[in-house]
Amino acid sequence: MRLFYYVHTGHRIGLDRFHRAACILNELSDLDITLLCSDFRIAGEARYFGIKRAVGVDLVRNIPQIAQYGDKIIFDSDEINPTLMEDMTQFFSTFIRISDNPNELKYEKEFLISPYLHGDGITTGIIVDTKYNEVLPKTIEMALFFGDDDYEKDLELHQDLFAGYKMELLMGFYHFLGYEKNLKESFSAVHESDEYDTVIRHTDVLISGSPMAVLQNLFGGGRPIYLQRPDYPRDFFPLFEKMGIPVVDGYDKEQLMEIISNQSSKSYQNNQKSNKEVIEFIRNTLVL
Repeated sequence: MRLFYYVHTGHRIGLDRFHRAACILNELSDLDITLLCSDFRIAGEARYFGIKRAVGVDLVRNIPQIAQYGDKIIFDSDEINPTLMEDMTQFFSTFIRISDNPNELKYEKEFLISPYLHGDGITTGIIVDTKYNEVLPKTIEMALFFGDDDYEKDLELHQDLFAGYKMELLMGFYHFLGYEKNLKESFSAVHESDEYDTVIRHTDVLISGSPMAVLQNLFGGGRPIYLQRPDYPRDFFPLFEKMGIPVVDGYDKEQLMEIISNQSSKSYQNNQKSNKEVIEFIRNTLVL
């Protein structure tokens, strides 16, 4: 019996789920868990995030080519439907799923991790690497991290939304080679994607289309603004409203200007202490 963790990543969906996977796997480093990525590129980079073993599988339906009947899996993806769920819960002896959907329903044979749901076989919580709980000096006044993906080059199309604020720009992992040349005139500085941790942790006001980056910045003492990209699901609206994180819905310049002008008086609710409850839920479920 082997342990697996499947995470949905890619050049159209970014790396939010991967950051969560890296955190969970590092906290469960005493267990022999193989990470399965839907993108071969990040599977090759996983070792730089402390992950011992990662394999690219391309498609979720390819998982049984690596796993065997009776293995156990943590499943972090919205690629789910009743047919796939039935197949997965019959194939794996333990199936733990992570969902950010506020309207999620728990399937009978699964265990579920959710920021919204409560009940039997469910743990309620969010996962953010505890290294982001350390408050570092905020040497960057304002920065934009659009997200790790921008296949349609929406940032270039809407860069005038951010011009004039003298904010710095953090490039994404999947951004096109040389893309920064089309953006640099709108920003005071441009950081490559390998500076992710530095920018997230040292920025005071982070504007980002990445829910994970928003949470990481918040837990490190920042004052993030969430940019709800039209191509991203709206799953984090209720959570961010509860935490007092302001949201710009789409590319609304007036809304962004108003939020930025009121940042000094904005009150955030950061109650994150640790990932202990969620990690213990996963560990106890895997060793059943």
